[in-house]
Amino acid sequence: MHYELKGRVDMKKIKLNISYIGTAYCGWQVQPNAVSVQQRVQDAVEKTFGKRYPLTGCSRTDSGVHARSFVCTVELDENANNIPCERIPLVMNRHLPTDIAVRQAEEAEDDFHPRYSCLGKAYEYVFYDSPVRDPFLEGRVAHILPRLDENAMNEAATQIVGNQDFRSFMASGSKIEDTVRTVYDCRVSREGDMVKLYISADGFLYNMVRIIAGTLAEVGHHKRTKEEVRATIDSRDRKNSGQTAPPEGLYLYEVFYRKEKENEEG
Repeated sequence: MHYELKGRVDMKKIKLNISYIGTAYCGWQVQPNAVSVQQRVQDAVEKTFGKRYPLTGCSRTDSGVHARSFVCTVELDENANNIPCERIPLVMNRHLPTDIAVRQAEEAEDDFHPRYSCLGKAYEYVFYDSPVRDPFLEGRVAHILPRLDENAMNEAATQIVGNQDFRSFMASGSKIEDTVRTVYDCRVSREGDMVKLYISADGFLYNMVRIIAGTLAEVGHHKRTKEEVRATIDSRDRKNSGQTAPPEGLYLYEVFYRKEKENEEG
């Protein structure tokens, strides 16, 4: 768990699992002219451990996007305030705004990296299709009308599953060349006036989930068929997919690592 940096300073890596509502932030990554989630967590790290220690996240999330389970690490040296892992969430949360919370903290292996050790991620996209606006859901769901046909969307979602080229669902202008990903699960369900898209994969292209959500919404409004979704994928052309769904409906749901994946399969 510990290693010597240049033979002098004992380092310790702490893995944090956090949740946040992204409405007030420009995303995870620190930006020069806007407030980010990383900045607020970094502030809490400084107040908790006595110094602005390095903080590394599992991914970037866009402005307005939320996270139910986001993983990051903070690297502490021997001068850091000595706080047991089980108490770190309680202490850090005193220094965080109410829309960000540390849920869990544990010591990580030296070679653990929140991004490069990741085996995959899961996202949830939430549509709200009641004709009556709900102020308590403002900024946390994508309000869409008319009412969606979630069964048609779920049928079409089966086309997304598998190892295939998702170039049709990548934001225009993205420089990524390797656009093949493996989607493990993609399904749509309804809970009252909320329609939820769940998708997990070994990796995602830029705006991939939001473009899939926008495409499936067209299926839910009977503007596109399951077969047309298949044709969209095969075309490998962004022009053939739906609009990019708004950021407020998107949640990073879970990040998978070796231990969690083995438990899931076993």
